[in-house]
Amino acid sequence: MFEKLKEVEQRYESINEKLMDPQVISDNEQYKNLMKEYKYLTPIVEKFREYSAAKADMEEAREMLDAGGLEHDFREMVEEQLTQSRQAMETFAGELKILLLPKDPNDEKNVIVEIRGGAGGDEAALFANSLYRMYSMYAERQGWKTELLNGNQTELGGFKEVSFSLEGEGAYSKLKFESGVHRVQRVPETEAAGRIHTSTVTVAVLPEVEDVDVQIDPGDLQIDTYRSGGAGGQHVNKTESAIRITHLPTGIVVECQDERSQYKNKDKAMKILRSRIYEAKLAEQNEKIASERKLQVGTGNRSERIRTYNFPQGRVTDHRIGLTLYRIEAIMDGDLDELIDALITFDQAEKLNSSQDE
Repeated sequence: MFEKLKEVEQRYESINEKLMDPQVISDNEQYKNLMKEYKYLTPIVEKFREYSAAKADMEEAREMLDAGGLEHDFREMVEEQLTQSRQAMETFAGELKILLLPKDPNDEKNVIVEIRGGAGGDEAALFANSLYRMYSMYAERQGWKTELLNGNQTELGGFKEVSFSLEGEGAYSKLKFESGVHRVQRVPETEAAGRIHTSTVTVAVLPEVEDVDVQIDPGDLQIDTYRSGGAGGQHVNKTESAIRITHLPTGIVVECQDERSQYKNKDKAMKILRSRIYEAKLAEQNEKIASERKLQVGTGNRSERIRTYNFPQGRVTDHRIGLTLYRIEAIMDGDLDELIDALITFDQAEKLNSSQDE
């Protein structure tokens, strides 16, 4: 590992020199690619240098102790330096193993989030709206940009389904574990008797892809227009601005009716379609890898119940990692860091175990 880290450091220094070359600076594409690699290597090199500094301190302390002749108080201080340096090396080595894990190529991509009400009727639609609000508030905390792509609202203010994009650094890396079935247990606003109901909502987090990532033949598309529907609004049911696109080879259907402009709805629908086709290809690849390795790869199974939001008890439980937090109001207001960090840490630990087993 450490020989590889020395090579990484040399590459880092080489890129650093190139980034100061006027010819490279004037070549936008080359400069952009080098900056991306430089940004990726920076935390690895910085951690390796911390490890190297701790190793140098440990070796210095060991040499002084081996030489002998130290006064009692000074010897104790050197022994403490030796212990602290050794502990620091172990910590940095563990962090370096995580930094060197293969990166998900989609981690830095923006995302498209699709939320659909499942079992529970109006209550499921209302909770779909609650999750849309939760992710929007989380995005705001992260400094990300949110754009509504499509929403099918109910009369009570819920969403039968809603699609939106989140644009910002590392969006997919932080939200990719949110795909799955989210269960809510609470007294519905529509329930006069005050009984606790259980409803479900399905969340899908898709990496947003460009034309170059997914090639779509226009001949494979069936595009239909229709009048938008929903809970209300000035332009509802007046013009055929809504778009339905069917990708004939896969059967994937995307609808978009949020914009008054047919052109804008088509543009947004194509954005969603590209991401869905890309996700389907990824799922196929992951399934093949999983069958070859005889273990499950990824956590994007939408049929799996991943989390429960229990309002009477004020708790949120993530069933995949057995984590329960009694701070449901803060979480619903977008304070997801503790949940997301725990999921990322768990995933890293699983990858480390897998790499050691192979």
